[in-house]
Amino acid sequence: MRNLLFACCFLGLLRSPGQATETNPLNVLFVVSDDLNCDLGCYGHSLVQSPHIDRLAAQGLRFNKAYCQYPVCNPSRSSFMTSLYPEQTGVLSNGGDFRKRHPELATLSQLFMNNGYYVARVGKIFHYGVPLQIGTNGADDLPSWMEVVNPIGLDRTELDRVHTLQKGQYGGTLSWLNLDSPDEEQTDGQGALAAIRLMEEHHPDKTGKPFFLALGFYRPHTPYVAPSQYFELYDRDEIRPVLEKPGDRDDIPPAALADRPKQRELTIEQRKEIIQAYYASVSYMDAQLGRVLDALDRLKLREQTIVVFCSDHGYHLGHHGLWQKSDLFEGSARVPLIISPPRYDRSGDSTDSLVELLDLYPTLAKFAGLQAPEHVRGIPLQPILVDPSAEVHVSAYTVSNARGAEKQSKGKLGHSVRTSRYRYTEWGDNGQFGKELYDYELDPDEFTNLAVTGDHTAVVDTMRKLLEEAKVKARWEE
Repeated sequence: MRNLLFACCFLGLLRSPGQATETNPLNVLFVVSDDLNCDLGCYGHSLVQSPHIDRLAAQGLRFNKAYCQYPVCNPSRSSFMTSLYPEQTGVLSNGGDFRKRHPELATLSQLFMNNGYYVARVGKIFHYGVPLQIGTNGADDLPSWMEVVNPIGLDRTELDRVHTLQKGQYGGTLSWLNLDSPDEEQTDGQGALAAIRLMEEHHPDKTGKPFFLALGFYRPHTPYVAPSQYFELYDRDEIRPVLEKPGDRDDIPPAALADRPKQRELTIEQRKEIIQAYYASVSYMDAQLGRVLDALDRLKLREQTIVVFCSDHGYHLGHHGLWQKSDLFEGSARVPLIISPPRYDRSGDSTDSLVELLDLYPTLAKFAGLQAPEHVRGIPLQPILVDPSAEVHVSAYTVSNARGAEKQSKGKLGHSVRTSRYRYTEWGDNGQFGKELYDYELDPDEFTNLAVTGDHTAVVDTMRKLLEEAKVKARWEE
């Protein structure tokens, strides 16, 4: 009863009276993009065209400092769907399965399913090997859903036409294709149509049940495949690739550098072609989101539906000589996140408050008036939604396995905390394979590793304490 009263009081701050009641609960549309960074119009990018993500941001709150807990697909998704840190899920690679350690745990979607919601998944929410597992269940957690749809399109079936840096490899290396086709003939177009169909078939006015619909887009994950019209949005002459600065890596621990074959050697023209394809994939995915948002309005569901949009982690396009993800720099750890409640009176605002993706579980539970399970480690974000200057975290915590050139460090965890100003990272136990400290106020490009200068011992000591506190919070105990 206490939880229900809190939900009603909080929703009263966000909605007109009478819109949220016990007999008229909120629906949830949970949209996750794959490998999307913050190169978006609403985040201030001057080139990328993302009108529908921007539209959603104008209807909700944009989080400027949202962070994943592991910058790789499976560990990140397992974390935010369980609201446990990666050390607690036991998933520290794309090959892990959180059910081995937590066979009875209620995931985010299961919480809603256990409380009378119709719950469905379209596309990638838990891990898939992209692109080869598109059209299958991949490594999905089937107990989390009542119904699943696995869309498949030309971007999967026409792989022999894809350009790739390594022959026969598409998901873990840079690969791309300008594929002239209607939107709906590619996988994310199919996914958007399936999501719309499910909203139509399971409209609460028909079924008497609210819905929790999770829609996982595959783009812009490699291969960057999109219809030609989205490539035409980007003139290669206007693309300015980020180039590795001379001396940039001199003070970076080798364990921190997750290089992939043939990527540092790319020419300027190759970089422009690849970035054009990535941005085309972003705009294509954005257009499919637009279809779903239009359907939400057409079906008169928007005023009873909270929409969440995020990515599983960030993505590099050349910074530090790095491409893709899996390291502990800002580009990998930071994610786009938009939460858009119905009739939100702070629509269009943004916040610099630190948040973690595993906060989404208790936040959505509280919106629905549901009690989050005891295992949940995230913090509800309602205080920030009411007041964007509010804070719920002192720091955001992210981990990753070392993938650099130092052989002894392979398989060792790197641990990182981000505060409003600094990021501090230790590789291996007590930083045995290196430490990093960056001041984003003075050095947003992470060019100077202050941990090796000896001039910032007080900051290092403070950040080390925050890191130790985060590691204790994230520790797994049998």
